[in-house]
Amino acid sequence: MIACTFEDGNPASLRHVVVDTLVFKDDQILMVKRVVKLLEGGKWGIIGGFAEHDETLIQAVQREVMEETGWQIRDIKLLAINDHPNRPGEDRQNISFVYVCQATKKTGEPDWESDEQRWFDLDNLPPRDVIAFDHADYIDLYRRYMADKPALPMPF
Repeated sequence: MIACTFEDGNPASLRHVVVDTLVFKDDQILMVKRVVKLLEGGKWGIIGGFAEHDETLIQAVQREVMEETGWQIRDIKLLAINDHPNRPGEDRQNISFVYVCQATKKTGEPDWESDEQRWFDLDNLPPRDVIAFDHADYIDLYRRYMADKPALPMPF
């Protein structure tokens, strides 16, 4: 939670805004294995992180994907918004804007937040118990989207 005081002097606890991104290339999804010292460390996850001050959500998606994987991306679409206050594995009450995009070109190197990155077929993912947070649910949501093609964003 973010502690702050509003203009009228009342204290408030606010929630963090994060972006989570399903990155695809050739019908495979890119996942990163989180370093042990991070929350949910040692587990596989999709790419994501906190939106920074003075950036749009799309800019946050582009930055996080580049920082964590070194990939440039295109066709960024909002898949869903997860505002559930009790997300699994979280130590904060993050509100996640879940995006889907296509990888285009690897131009950088991943940062320190992951030990490994790997492309997975959607039908050959790591077991759910080694996928961080609610990221397996996001992948399931994407599968439902691909099967039915409802309007975006989808309800979570």
